[in-house]
Amino acid sequence: MSLLDQARAVRENAHAPYSNFKVGAAIRSASGRVFVGCNVENVAYPEGTCAEAGAIAAMCAAGEYQIAAVAVIADSPDPVPPCGGCRQKLAEFADGAVVVTLATTDGAQLETTVGDLLPGAFGADHMARS
Repeated sequence: MSLLDQARAVRENAHAPYSNFKVGAAIRSASGRVFVGCNVENVAYPEGTCAEAGAIAAMCAAGEYQIAAVAVIADSPDPVPPCGGCRQKLAEFADGAVVVTLATTDGAQLETTVGDLLPGAFGADHMARS
């Protein structure tokens, strides 16, 4: 099953009773393992969890910390990019050249990179003291 197919499958498990906007994400780690996540809303909207954040948490829980590829899918007219917070989270675990496939449930796709999603990313090097 492709990374995008896994994102599509987990999207069905999203808990989105307030927005009705289900999102699925799948991340392939450097070891080749795949971790998935879906958005999870709660009544204290918008205090839910994004699909990308869920997939990253699953990866870290398994003891892996390097992203090799990402796929995100939503039922939208155009491919939906990760929110700003998730872009920063992806940049924490992925090289800027890592490919991110954004897709719609109708089949539209857009390939980009973590670096293109978050130009000028804030990183650990910014916190280094001389």
